[in-house]
Order: sequence, then C-alpha cells, then structure tokens
Amino acid sequence: MRETGLIDSFGRRISYVRLSVTDRCDLRCRYCMAERMAFLPRADLLGLEEIADLADIFIARGVKRLRLTGGEPLVRRGIMDLVRTLGTRIGHGLDELTLTTNGTQLEQVAAGLAAAGVRRVNVSLDTRDPQRFAHITRRGDLARVLRGIAAARDAGLHVKINMVALRGLNEDEIADMLLWCDAEGYDLTLIETMPLGEVDEARTDHYLPLDAVRRHLERRFTLTPSIRRTGGPARYWQVAGLRVQLGLITPLTENFCTGCNRIRVAATGTVYGCLGHDQKVELRDLLRHGGTAQVNAALDLLLAGKPRTHDFQIAAARPAVGRHMNVTGG
Repeated sequence: MRETGLIDSFGRRISYVRLSVTDRCDLRCRYCMAERMAFLPRADLLGLEEIADLADIFIARGVKRLRLTGGEPLVRRGIMDLVRTLGTRIGHGLDELTLTTNGTQLEQVAAGLAAAGVRRVNVSLDTRDPQRFAHITRRGDLARVLRGIAAARDAGLHVKINMVALRGLNEDEIADMLLWCDAEGYDLTLIETMPLGEVDEARTDHYLPLDAVRRHLERRFTLTPSIRRTGGPARYWQVAGLRVQLGLITPLTENFCTGCNRIRVAATGTVYGCLGHDQKVELRDLLRHGGTAQVNAALDLLLAGKPRTHDFQIAAARPAVGRHMNVTGG
C-alpha cells in the first residue's frame, strides 16, 4: 500500500507546501519579472475552495506547514476567506500557516491575519531607500510597504524581512538593514538572485554571492551559526549584541537540496517537485473531475520523480526554467 506520508525517492519527507493563490503582482521587481507581464485568465486558476480542498489532502498526507504565496497573495480577491478557512486547520494536523508578501496590502489585513491564526509573515524588502525601491520594483511605494510591515508587527505577527542581495543596487545597505531589523524587532533573511524566467536585464550584472556578503558583514559583526530551523532553506546566524536572526538562502553558492522538505503548487493547480526544474503534475482537473485517490496518485508520481537537486547557474545563456518566480509561487 502507498505510505501515508509524502516521501520522495531519496527518502526526503515533504512536510512543507508553498501554495500560490495567484500569479498576479502589483510590483514588477527587476530580478523577478519582466516589466510587461501577461497574467493567467482567472478561469485557469484554482478556486479558493479548491485550494482549501487541496490543502486538506496535503494535511492528511502529513504536511505540517502551509505558506500562501503568489505573485502577491494579498491581491487575490477573497484571500482572507481562504486564510480564515485554513486557519481552522491549525492544531488539527496543521502546525503553521504563514504568508509571503510584498507588503503593499499588509496594512489593511495584518490584524485579520493574526486573528485567523497566522503567526509569521515574510515580507520582501530589498531597500529602504525610496528612489531605489521605486527603481527595483518599477512602481512601488516604499512608505506604504513600511506601514504594512509595522502594522504586522503591531498585530503580533513575527516579521521576517526577505532581502535579495543585488550587486550595484543594494549591497551597501545590507549592514544597515540588519541594524534596522534589530531595532524594529524583525528578522532578516538575505537571498541570492535565482535564474528563473526571462527578465529585461542580465542577472549576472547584479548577482551577489552570499559567501562574500557574509565575509563583509564579519568585518563589522560577530556571526555564529545557529541551530534554528523554520522549515525553509535558510541557514541562520546569531549576531553578537543583536536580537535579530540573520538567515542566508544560498541556492547558488551553497546548495541546500539534501534536506529539501517542500513542494510548490502554482495557482493553476500545477505542482512542481523542484523550483529549478519543470518536473510537475497537474491537479486542477483531478480535483474537479477525479477525486482524492487520483490526486494522491498524481502526488506519488511527482515524488517518485522529484529531482535530487536543482542546477542553477547564474551565467548560463538561458534561465534554469522558463517560468518566472511569480508562476511557481515565490
């Protein structure tokens, strides 16, 4: 008989699923998306009830953490209804419901997220300079995002700032971002840019390896490896004299695939075994016209072929996969 848990051919148990609710985003970050994007018709997306049904299948298979992603998840109409529905699963198979957001809509919903059972949010913030922010995001309002982050903190949510390290764009702000996060009560995770989807600029121009960033930070701070784990790919460091936890996500300089515990669901119901590969199964029609048994069989097929590792190469002529991060669930 099929084992209850989700286990791939390398013995890795899947306990963490990233659920994209939309491919749409109200920003156009240069390293993530092209300036002119074509988004999916709404009819192609899973309905919110279908997303909840799929989440229940994952929970029954041993998934303990769900993260809602996009695009920007908070631009999906009815998203708070889904959050409240999934929040009722916490303590009933689900340990944690979290969210990754760009923060533009966070001020209005922070209290509602906390009331629904969300305890942590990740907010993408690559700079605190208004002009740089407008340049990187192509259209963003930094003040609005900062208000949203503060509202999340004031609602009792633990806030982690995700900052993509970009040579020539924000590398001179990293130490100050660390100090700001400490002062405001946030944690900070630095991320290497990843070669996903065609963008309008060469990623090599702004690629900044985090081993070099860490060495630079160590000239000013004392960093000690931490045993902290949150279920994601970050490796954490304690910073002497500061409360902030520093995380590093290093898909290029220090591969973390050995301990992979996650899969990603696109807003269409396509499930990817790996961010860096096109290996996938399609669940939308199975949810609508098949049944739980067929969905589970497709998930078993996905896990049987889940790749051992991604193969990101920042200098490759073409990106690792053609889809942008907003399609997979960033």
